[in-house]
Amino acid sequence: MPQTVETAGQRSADQLREAMADQLVADGWIISPEVEAAFRSVPRHEFVPQGTTLEDAYGARVAPITKVDQDGAHLSSVSAPWLQARMIAQAGIRPGMSVLEIGSGGYNAALLAEVTGKEGQVVTIDIDPEITGRAEAALTATGYGDRVKVVTGDGELGFAAGAPYDAIIVTVGSWDIPQAWMQQFTPGLGRLVVPLRLNTLSRSIGFRQAGGHLASESWEMCGFVPMQGIGGHPEPSLNLPGPAGGYVSLRFDQGLPGDPGVLDGALATGQVTAWSGVRIGHQVSFDGLSLWLAAFLPGFCRVAASEGTELHAQGVNRAWFPFAGVLGDSFSCLALRKLDGPGPVEYEFGARAYGHHAQEAAEALVAQVLAWDSHGRELEPEAFTFWPAGAGLPPLPPATAVFPKVHGAVTVSWPAAAHM
Repeated sequence: MPQTVETAGQRSADQLREAMADQLVADGWIISPEVEAAFRSVPRHEFVPQGTTLEDAYGARVAPITKVDQDGAHLSSVSAPWLQARMIAQAGIRPGMSVLEIGSGGYNAALLAEVTGKEGQVVTIDIDPEITGRAEAALTATGYGDRVKVVTGDGELGFAAGAPYDAIIVTVGSWDIPQAWMQQFTPGLGRLVVPLRLNTLSRSIGFRQAGGHLASESWEMCGFVPMQGIGGHPEPSLNLPGPAGGYVSLRFDQGLPGDPGVLDGALATGQVTAWSGVRIGHQVSFDGLSLWLAAFLPGFCRVAASEGTELHAQGVNRAWFPFAGVLGDSFSCLALRKLDGPGPVEYEFGARAYGHHAQEAAEALVAQVLAWDSHGRELEPEAFTFWPAGAGLPPLPPATAVFPKVHGAVTVSWPAAAHM
């Protein structure tokens, strides 16, 4: 049976579902009548964990966690409705399509069943039998049991028995794009929407087939629990002890220092600060900077700090972009400061660095901020390309990053540098 929800009555659920759909339409996440009808029809509260309030069940930006491991790490969740609507739009889901969902929760599969209709086909696969069991029970109880096929298996392999698929939507963080997915597309037509992890950063990228490779048509900043099984990819950490207690943790996708003790004592050297002169307006997105740093900053990593450290007091854990770069025995963190003066509120980018070569580390980060600024800052929808292994990379334009993968490589291209 599906998980029950603390409820004030079915009428309240209906009202909240309508309000959620209204908000998604008003905010521009729902852009087709079929998707709007799906969000107004599927009872989301039947797919979330027991104890979830109706307000959270129908919160447009709420993603209830459905399973954690023994250490409290998130293993599965019901994605936030705004992101589900966005990914369905990225995939161009229409009536009559055949769709494979990788990563099951039940609710998104029900939405896909509504959009594809009676002539469509929806398969959802997950590696965890507890998750697929819960999804299958909820789908059956809500009337979608005969419209969605639930499979327990490793998503890395897709589900060949249901192929070909007009679209594959991945709802777990994937480090790579395996060959099986590309082999299970409808030839020349298939779309892939995948939360692709690029040096610890995730972007939901909408790809289309383009000859022997995949070319992006859209992308969206997002966050997902990581894929398990064959496609799992660890992100090791270094914990640096603070001189007054606490620690700073640096998490890597690649480039973990070969000597784990190379940064020992870095926090005891004192902080060095450098500012770039590059400004950003209040509430203006600078998401493109994070991916630029992930591509070009030496030793790029994510940073977190415990209580008792200087970086914790400076709010690194509350920052939207807690990024750092390691340079030998030193590291630098992205910093942001509010500028005083008349007119609109502005902030300036800079770096806070530690270690015996902190000044050089800070200057290396500032140099990349300046380079990002000169390339127009933001990425176009067509910026991402996946080149399967064996296809080879063509000549690439300047300011193109290459992220090597097991099954190929991802390239990300920025606009040409602005004339200064």
